[in-house]
Amino acid sequence: MTYKGWECSVPGSITRDPLWTVEAYRLSLFASELAWADIQKLRAQHLYKLADQLYSAVGGIGAQIAEGYSRRTGRDRARFYEYALGSGRESRDWYYKSRHILGPAVTDHRLKLHAGIIRLLMRMVPDQREEGVSEPEAEYGAETWEAFLDAEVPF
Repeated sequence: MTYKGWECSVPGSITRDPLWTVEAYRLSLFASELAWADIQKLRAQHLYKLADQLYSAVGGIGAQIAEGYSRRTGRDRARFYEYALGSGRESRDWYYKSRHILGPAVTDHRLKLHAGIIRLLMRMVPDQREEGVSEPEAEYGAETWEAFLDAEVPF
């Protein structure tokens, strides 16, 4: 499966919503799709708590973006985008902790995907409010998205 292949499978009830235009949201849904397979591997090893934490964190990214997108003011939207940013970082943390079960190829892919989501959210927050995110500037994923999105996803 590739990102573009997955994108074609998303129902119109989601893709016709204006929220679909938000790249971080689309990538968060893709990350949730991938996380479903990843948690199955963790659960097969009886790592239920780890699986639950991972899926909750990954699922929280898109949920917070969706809730924030629907808010009236930029300040209110920014607050939810910050929650999504926290969930993105938490997801990355749980993926790193899962690396012994998921393997290096899957872990590397998921870490890069989440770094890209974090990078997008780091731009979305200041765009919604006058002040920026209260942390130093960091580089999150210099890879081009086109190459990443066309690549076959490891499972």
